[in-house]
Amino acid sequence: PSLPITAMRVFGGVIGAFDCAENKITENAAVLLCDDISTTGATLNECAKLLLLRGADKVYCVSAAITKKEDGKCSEQTSE
Repeated sequence: PSLPITAMRVFGGVIGAFDCAENKITENAAVLLCDDISTTGATLNECAKLLLLRGADKVYCVSAAITKKEDGKCSEQTSE
């Protein structure tokens, strides 16, 4: 059985973990970011922020599955 993971531990593990080559994203591009399983949304959130910083105009995120919290509600993480 896997141990419960707190959102802080997950977010701490992905902050600054991704990079994108400069000038490799077409200016004003719309990017589709895909993840297999979204637990806290940390990976999608960090990748989306980086893509926007590197010139993407919009980032759309999709996941094949979303985990549920103990209260039965789906985890969600949004970024502006």
